[in-house]
Amino acid sequence: MSRVVEKFTTRVPRWRPHVRPLAFDEATGEQRDALRETPSGTKISDYVLVLAHDPQALSARTPLFNGIMYAPGGLSRAEREIGATAASFVNHCIYCAAVHASRYNQITGDTTLMRKLFVDGEKADIDPRAKAIVRFSVRLSECPPQVEADDITKLREQGLDTQEILDLALSTALFGWANRLMHTLGEPVSDD
Repeated sequence: MSRVVEKFTTRVPRWRPHVRPLAFDEATGEQRDALRETPSGTKISDYVLVLAHDPQALSARTPLFNGIMYAPGGLSRAEREIGATAASFVNHCIYCAAVHASRYNQITGDTTLMRKLFVDGEKADIDPRAKAIVRFSVRLSECPPQVEADDITKLREQGLDTQEILDLALSTALFGWANRLMHTLGEPVSDD
């Protein structure tokens, strides 16, 4: 029997949709075109198959997602994953937090930062650069107008340049949107 996952973890749970995913063999030509590009170039997930019910939106969403999360230059992949994870933590999106914390761990080969973040949140004892990234991402996710010049100053003090700050803002904001889609369309479950 499946149970809803309620705790943050780096073990990626299964996502159970509330809406029947599109059956690929029943897809229209427009839906198949929208499914040609996948997030991060991986397999077509049930989540993407649910989004394929609106192929026009999916055709815009996937390149935007990939451009924000995987474009070369600017903020490192690992630090974009910190922003995505912090946003998902604030929005209590267990599934997205697990996916992006796990990706961070894979990229860096270190599980310490994510473990501390899941236990202590924004107050986690982590290196100053990661702490500034988490603080900015949390504040942007909680209430965008609360981000102030001081937040940008703290990022700059940790060596982030303008492009890196823009990449962080985009990756964090992207997950404000993605988390809400995940919450609305399904839930994380474990078969344990």
